[in-house]
Amino acid sequence: MLIYSQDGLGLGHMRRTSLLAREFLHQVPGASALTLSDSPLGQFFTTAPGHDFLKLPSIRKAGPGEWEAVSLASSFKDVLGMRSRIIVSAIRAFEPDVVLVDHMPHGAMGELIPALRSVRSDRMRVVLGLRDILDDPETVRRRWTAEGAFDALEEFYDDVLVYGSREVLDVTREYDWPTTLGLDPTYCGYVCDDPHRRARRLAAVPVSGPPARPTVLVVAGGGGDAYRMLSGVLDAAGQVHAATHAEFVLVTGPCMPAQDVQALRRQARDLPMVEVRRRIRGRGRVARADLVVAMAGYNTTVELLNAGTPALLIPRSGPSAEQRTRARLFAERNWVRWLDPDRLEPELVADAMVAALTRPLAAGKSPDLRGRSTAVAHLTRDLGATPEARLQSVAT
Repeated sequence: MLIYSQDGLGLGHMRRTSLLAREFLHQVPGASALTLSDSPLGQFFTTAPGHDFLKLPSIRKAGPGEWEAVSLASSFKDVLGMRSRIIVSAIRAFEPDVVLVDHMPHGAMGELIPALRSVRSDRMRVVLGLRDILDDPETVRRRWTAEGAFDALEEFYDDVLVYGSREVLDVTREYDWPTTLGLDPTYCGYVCDDPHRRARRLAAVPVSGPPARPTVLVVAGGGGDAYRMLSGVLDAAGQVHAATHAEFVLVTGPCMPAQDVQALRRQARDLPMVEVRRRIRGRGRVARADLVVAMAGYNTTVELLNAGTPALLIPRSGPSAEQRTRARLFAERNWVRWLDPDRLEPELVADAMVAALTRPLAAGKSPDLRGRSTAVAHLTRDLGATPEARLQSVAT
């Protein structure tokens, strides 16, 4: 399997595709998986034997339809051309049985189209994998039409997997997919690591002595644009501690600029109940926390649902509406609480954290967290089949 993952500057796409590659190698012993990714962090996540990475020159999204090179001094046009040629070369040399394209059917600004055209054959299965929530629906419709994403879907793709639930967001309806596509997406559920439910974790911990002070874990994914959110939590930490005696562990993330990390450490100097860290290891910290305050990226949010820990989401305010939409839709189902990122006054943030610590949400219908195994079962269903059988499977 070859995975194309245009990751921008964060960790989200890389985390999700690493989980899918690991599951693919588990379900197909002796297979190989190659990921083409452009994260400046390179191979950040530990992966399984049989999985390797090819690093593309990094670019980042500055706004809808606007991109720029991260490190190279070359023009964006030249960097995009270089990336496209690398992708063509890699896909020809690797000769995959299945190609999983993450998020963008046409690649960043159409960079994937030459590769898909150059290796089109009956033998190779091409699948698009999508988060259910991409951006504001109008923005998605406009950009996908202008950039040729719908045309690429119609010309090159055999299947579409949605890493989410139709009940939360219907991709074809919200993004107004043309009826001529003939592709009915498969909703796989949310992609996350192995189940790590908080109740099971806490049941294994013996309770003795006086009750521990509540722990609030504040995380920001990669952290590249999380300074304002983390600073807002620090502004409210004193009020929360006074009301609940809570202690805070604040994790900046590996992508946060050094000057922002230092500014947060200075802000926390007079807050003895706060520890500022660059990163944490081990998912147990999330499961053991009494509350997690986080941005609303796909992987962070889904892993919180997986852990079962009470969560307060503070989404990024831009450049897309993805996180704000996810926080709102998940809160409507009582899976999480959320705050508008444009309203981070200390009193509002403190009130929200105190409520999350003291007033549990009413239980509702649980989210489907089987996306990893379900998606890979679809990816592997036709491996080893004849071209005729593959075409019949796609048609049905």
